Amino acid sequence: MNKSTLPLPPPVFLLIGVVAVSFSSILIKWSEAPASILGMYRLLFTVLLFLPFLPWREMKILFKNSTLKDWLMLAVSGVFLGLHFLFWMESFSHTTVASAMILTALEPVFVVIGAYFLFKEKTSKVGIISILIAVSGSVIIASGDIGVSKTALYGDLLSVLGTVAVSVHMLAGQELCRKMPSIIYSFAVFLIGGLVLFVYNICTNVSLIQYDIKDWWIFLLLALIPNIFGHALFNWLLKYVDATTISMAILGEPIGAIILAYFLLGEMTTVSQLVGGMIVMISVMIFLKYKAAELEKVMALQEKSNIS
Repeated sequence: MNKSTLPLPPPVFLLIGVVAVSFSSILIKWSEAPASILGMYRLLFTVLLFLPFLPWREMKILFKNSTLKDWLMLAVSGVFLGLHFLFWMESFSHTTVASAMILTALEPVFVVIGAYFLFKEKTSKVGIISILIAVSGSVIIASGDIGVSKTALYGDLLSVLGTVAVSVHMLAGQELCRKMPSIIYSFAVFLIGGLVLFVYNICTNVSLIQYDIKDWWIFLLLALIPNIFGHALFNWLLKYVDATTISMAILGEPIGAIILAYFLLGEMTTVSQLVGGMIVMISVMIFLKYKAAELEKVMALQEKSNIS
């Protein structure tokens, strides 16, 4: 961790990022625009905000030297990012902020499962137990939502599909993130994801421009607050803070969103959401901490072998 070049301690930036991404669900709930439009403008407006800061010469060299596999992985990453916003944003029309947000905490679980099948990356017994407990927590949330309505359960399903989609996005992009600066990678996948949603809106005859001024402000704020001051900030912090620390910090997003939903939307949290949410959050925290300890052991062994 390199703290010397940061103007403030890393926890301050992490807190800013968590608060910023927590506003995402509130802004979505405030808008009456379709989820596909919200996702499209959120991504494309972020692309426009990135334009003045792009290292164009480096981009030209990087894209020229990219392999066919790199282009394919970039496309997959962008497409599934677009699908993530489509499913996840639509879930808020059917279920509560609490359920939709807590279920997104399952992302590390899906990433580990995907990494096992795609890259043969194994996890320990502790990791497997943590995953099973996290899944049981999500089942408790879903079972509670059955009592609310079938619509709420459908919203939960959309949230899970959105989480699976963002997990594929992460898996497809993990190698690319090591090869290129975060701003170039983010710009490329946001552009692809936005274009995917643009095509979807055209094919489904969704209006692209007939929205209130309030909605247009929300489109812009979604790009500015959760994307720039949230996700882009987290990507930048990877230079100074390890990925596990950031993953742990992002787990604060559901908590922040639930608190904001209570004060700004008047949404109450049910017993099943509280119990299931606590189970999901604690089990994912244990999993991430254990993965961090495993990584430290591997790095220590590598250092030993290099010295010898």
